[in-house]
Amino acid sequence: MDWSRLRGVWSRVFALAWPVMAEQTFRTAMRTTDIVITALFSPAAVVAIGLADLYARFPLRIGLGLGGGAIALSSQDTGAGAVATRDEAVTQAILLGFLAGIPFIAFGAFLGEYAIAVFGASADVVRLGSLYLGIVFATAPARHVALVGARALQGTGDTRTPMYVNVFANSVNIAGSAVLGLGLFGAPRLEIVGVGLATATANVITATLLVVAIWGSWTDANFTRPRSRTLVKQLLQVSAPRMAEGFASELAEFPFNALLLGFGEVVNAGFQIGRRVYQQVTGPLSRGYNVAASVLVGQSLGEGAPDEARYNGWAVAGLGVVTVGTIGLLLVVFAEPLVALFTDDPATVGYAVAFARVYGFAGAVLVCFSALSGSLQGASETRIPFVARVTGMFGFFLGFSWLVGRTLGYGPVGAYVGVFLAYAWMAGSVVYGFRATGWADRAASMMAERGTAADEQVDAVDD
Repeated sequence: MDWSRLRGVWSRVFALAWPVMAEQTFRTAMRTTDIVITALFSPAAVVAIGLADLYARFPLRIGLGLGGGAIALSSQDTGAGAVATRDEAVTQAILLGFLAGIPFIAFGAFLGEYAIAVFGASADVVRLGSLYLGIVFATAPARHVALVGARALQGTGDTRTPMYVNVFANSVNIAGSAVLGLGLFGAPRLEIVGVGLATATANVITATLLVVAIWGSWTDANFTRPRSRTLVKQLLQVSAPRMAEGFASELAEFPFNALLLGFGEVVNAGFQIGRRVYQQVTGPLSRGYNVAASVLVGQSLGEGAPDEARYNGWAVAGLGVVTVGTIGLLLVVFAEPLVALFTDDPATVGYAVAFARVYGFAGAVLVCFSALSGSLQGASETRIPFVARVTGMFGFFLGFSWLVGRTLGYGPVGAYVGVFLAYAWMAGSVVYGFRATGWADRAASMMAERGTAADEQVDAVDD
């Protein structure tokens, strides 16, 4: 083991990842604040925002998918010094993201009540959830622009600008949720509507500031006139499996949440809180490692160093398992006091603690999946994580949970085991894919197709 080399990679990982971790800490703190505040209203409000967020994650998945394409092309072209190709990829990805967000505005405005009602929830949950969903979906295009713009900049190695923007916007969101939701400092008490308005405002602020940063002289990336059909094709080639992966994951969540609601609203509320506890304490690290792996692997491939790219991917995954795995075990021990910060309802607390501990035990495999998925994404190989997630979510997260919990009658216990097995399967699948498949050759072929190595002139990417 070459410890000096490993320490060098880990130093680069932290340099890239800590701004992402800080940014995600504020993002998860914002979502945590939303749940804490809505828990003060009623258990129905917690369920409402949890169900609405199932739909709100569809724009998230599109933004992350297009962002995956942007970070792959941006990191590879940065490593190769192909500035013109990179800037056009950034521009095209952001435009695609904005356009893809427009249909969600109509969905939130006209189909919100039906969307929440399909879960069989109470009338109060349907009313609250549809209000929140309509407000948040009104800014879906801005949410896409924010997600794609941040990842495009991260691919260039600039993880600080997205951090500054997102920390500011999420701070506004946190303050807005408290002030408008609870009616502080003379503001009207809007409850769940206020929480939704705060989130929508933050989406617009984030998108606006990132566009200004790219347009101006603050970042290496710039906007340029879109001209290359090859770049559009490659963005979609990389992004489509990422989006499909996210859609499949969210689709599995719908019957899974219906399954939990069948055991009682307190079980579903416990799941929402237990998962939120895990995401708050480990989510920022996992996202940071995912982005760092994408950047390091992508830039190494752009430099023509596939062996270095492979080493970097394993190094990031190892660091993630050590750090997040340890935090996950600590969560198992301290689940009860952490859950108590969210709710004091005895029935909800019991289920929330159980789900938090399940996620804590799964911490090491979850971060392994996240890091190696990021590595494969940096190599433009998003099909392997797609297959891993789809089979894990439908085979274990949903299928096993339904079979054992509902069919065999073990109730929530079936869901506890199904959740853990899903993430273990996903991690094992990407470990195999990263070790045994030809992702480096795929990346080299795509770079050659778009003329990355010969991008001294802008015309190199024209069709």
